[in-house]
Amino acid sequence: MNKLLDFYTDYLISSTSQASATGLSRLLDNTVSHDSITRFLSTNHFDSKSLWTSVKPLVREHENANACLVFDDCIIEKQYTDENSLICWHWDHAKGRSTKGINLLSAFYVTQKDGQTESLRLPIMFELILKTILYCVVKNKRETRKSPVTKNELMQTMIQQCIHNQLIFKYILADSWFASTDNMHFIQSKKKFFIFDLQDNRLAILADNVTEKPNKKTQWINIKSLDIPDNTPVKVWLKDMDFPVLVSKQIFKNENGKTMGVRFLVSNDLSLTDEDFTTIYKKRCHNGYWSVEEYHKSLKQNVGVAKSPTRTVNTQTNHLFCSILAYVKLEKLKLKTKLNHFELKAKIYIKALKAAYLELTNIKNQVMPA
Repeated sequence: MNKLLDFYTDYLISSTSQASATGLSRLLDNTVSHDSITRFLSTNHFDSKSLWTSVKPLVREHENANACLVFDDCIIEKQYTDENSLICWHWDHAKGRSTKGINLLSAFYVTQKDGQTESLRLPIMFELILKTILYCVVKNKRETRKSPVTKNELMQTMIQQCIHNQLIFKYILADSWFASTDNMHFIQSKKKFFIFDLQDNRLAILADNVTEKPNKKTQWINIKSLDIPDNTPVKVWLKDMDFPVLVSKQIFKNENGKTMGVRFLVSNDLSLTDEDFTTIYKKRCHNGYWSVEEYHKSLKQNVGVAKSPTRTVNTQTNHLFCSILAYVKLEKLKLKTKLNHFELKAKIYIKALKAAYLELTNIKNQVMPA
């Protein structure tokens, strides 16, 4: 099984088209039958535990006390695949509309050893949103699906499992989707720090304006209306929170000095400076280099996560696991070669293109000699 797993993940890295059992069998000159590959995808049950077992040695080699655990989800579009509990309609908050596909929630580990110039950015756990409950919407009389567990509940389970696995990390990072009061209380109870993006309609009050814990008579206002100076962390109370938090208001401007956006970051680490907020949160989303968004992009473009004709929940899950493992292989190669995933993929593609061009030349010389 391990040999087939190695073959399949290498195939996903090498391929630029649909990934199929027949395609891999042909690549291996039929030394492995396509039936064997089909059985490999249909009979195994790879899950988050399987991923942790695979990446654990690499994580242990690189982990340190300042590492971050990043949570984010993405939708792998499968518009033309039959609907089931895995491949169904999910709300895409990035696009502001529902999209048909697979909703993947990942726990992403970001760490850097002392003296190393490259950070290790590695998926260590994943969960798939399975909408197994069918119900009818009374308003439009349409059948729809929902999951028995929320992404926030899955996130908490994954955090608990990471702690159980004795993973060393200091901060948990996520966007506003995961910045619920319940999640903040949960992380605080586990004696970990969080940094979340915060929606500007959250109700809050400046901690300096109260002498004790807020109560039912507290006059709450939207955080965007609070008198928070730019780029200066301020201690506030959020409504329904049992402890105060630190909020940093960050202004984004274009080259002409025009304000393009405002972001509020929140943390239970009351010692953070604004520079700390920015530096640490960039490990989740940094446009200039690798980030969890780049992980999603690499999954889709470099290891064919959406390019499988498999249709059942189990085969799709196993293919997705293999794609994540192929990403891990690219991450290992990145550390050794100093080439990012897209540069590695381009290098492989050019070599393949040259081989194809040479083969075409040989065929032409055989059938159409000069």
